[in-house]
Amino acid sequence: MIEGPRACGKTMTGLHAAASFALLDDPAVRQLIEIAPQAMLDGDAPRLLDEWQVAPQLWNVVRRAVDRRGTPGQFILTGSSVPADDATRHSGAGRFLRLRQRTMAWHERHPSDGVSLAGLISGDSVDPSSEALSYADVIDRLLEPGFPGMLQLSASRRTAALSAYLTEVSRTDIGLVGEVRHDPAVIRRLITAVARNSASPVTYATLADDTSAIAPGIKDTTIASYVALLERLFVIERQAVWTPRLRSRARLRSRDKLHLAEPALAATALGASATHLARDPETAGLLFESAVFHDLSVLATEFGGEIRHYRDSNGRELDAVLVLPDGRWAAIEVKLGSGQIPAAARSVAAAVADIDTVAVGDPLFRLIVTGTGPTLALDDGTITVPLHRLVP
Repeated sequence: MIEGPRACGKTMTGLHAAASFALLDDPAVRQLIEIAPQAMLDGDAPRLLDEWQVAPQLWNVVRRAVDRRGTPGQFILTGSSVPADDATRHSGAGRFLRLRQRTMAWHERHPSDGVSLAGLISGDSVDPSSEALSYADVIDRLLEPGFPGMLQLSASRRTAALSAYLTEVSRTDIGLVGEVRHDPAVIRRLITAVARNSASPVTYATLADDTSAIAPGIKDTTIASYVALLERLFVIERQAVWTPRLRSRARLRSRDKLHLAEPALAATALGASATHLARDPETAGLLFESAVFHDLSVLATEFGGEIRHYRDSNGRELDAVLVLPDGRWAAIEVKLGSGQIPAAARSVAAAVADIDTVAVGDPLFRLIVTGTGPTLALDDGTITVPLHRLVP
């Protein structure tokens, strides 16, 4: 099952691997599903069932076919949302493998040689390089959408396309995954609030405050339900907290971060143009941290890893923590400008010193991801790499 935001390329990914297919959002196919759902399974394997969530009854039909055939690789399902759970749909455990597809990362849009995440995990040394992007270049990449169909658009047309995307999410898509009464303007304002808070741990109360200008008195519980729906649409992605054992008496902070699925969507939600970001490095820094989370999440997929974050009551924090399935981990800090590298190295070292490495092991590596900085290994072993040179 390939899941991810609408228009990120799931159908094309599935078609490249499929021997036959059925496009379930075709009205004619939808009619056939009602009459003879088993017919959707007829075809050479692997058979692609695209946008399966429009006919969730097929889940159990596919599951039974998998059990009956007893051979792996029978079906590819793609979905742009997660239907509501119900008692008739089996969990799929042991039968389905889920793959999260995201929009294109920087290294996919602008291929180049760089520093391999696989190499960092293996402990490979890093060749120094002074190759760097300018601040203007970084802004351009933040505003460039990773949706494959938008790559060739002009700046004005991509802004219009991203704005239309948010409008459709707010007006139409959210109603497809939940039977809720909603004002599209409130959903759009909530998306903007998430974009504004994307680099910080956030509460539903904060999001409610940010949304209250057009929805006075909106409750935290309502915001929580809307966020859950946007997560089911893969429009919002949650960066969970990493909770290791600590050496000190500090307490862990437990608030997650929320990011929009595509940094350029966040920029559009905020109304942030290139001119605006050039004069507002704080907002650019928020978007850049979200871009780093996005690209690290793409790169970590190959290893089954997750990107979390860490913060304790002493104020020590790590913007990102790569956590692998076997428990190994890496400490990552994000800084937009190269001038912040020394302070970032000290921050990473202080955070790692608070963590009980006897219990969780030493970090595989300590990394500073920058926008405009060079590639090099610092004297204390911390590695700094610009985002555009971070590759699989």
